[in-house]
Amino acid sequence: MKLKEFIRDAHLKPWDGVIILVLILSSFLPLFIFGQTQTADKEAVLRVDGTEIKRFDLVEGQKTYTYLYEDEDGDTNLLEIEGDRIRIKEADCGDQICVRRGWASKNGETIVCLPHKLVIEIQAADGSETDDLIY
Repeated sequence: MKLKEFIRDAHLKPWDGVIILVLILSSFLPLFIFGQTQTADKEAVLRVDGTEIKRFDLVEGQKTYTYLYEDEDGDTNLLEIEGDRIRIKEADCGDQICVRRGWASKNGETIVCLPHKLVIEIQAADGSETDDLIY
């Protein structure tokens, strides 16, 4: 079937095509509006025995660096921050569960080293609860 025959049989007027095109393009408008909004920057909060020691900004594309935490008893934890994620790379505790835990990058995730009473928690920098979708 040719295009002219289709238009004649569908009883389309000349401006109907323009209106259909505008409606199709406007259906993609939410993608542009909500796609441009940035997610909240995240930060990792290092606490030892409930006391906040340091905050680390977690920014995508950030250069990798390490932070050595050593308490007054000589216990050490080596933290590695790579972009928007963090992990405990080395620890001198016996069980090494915190090292095997691996990377944490989502809001609300925690890494815990019980022998050293150390907790790393991922939080949104703007104070929002989570950056996950609610289903």
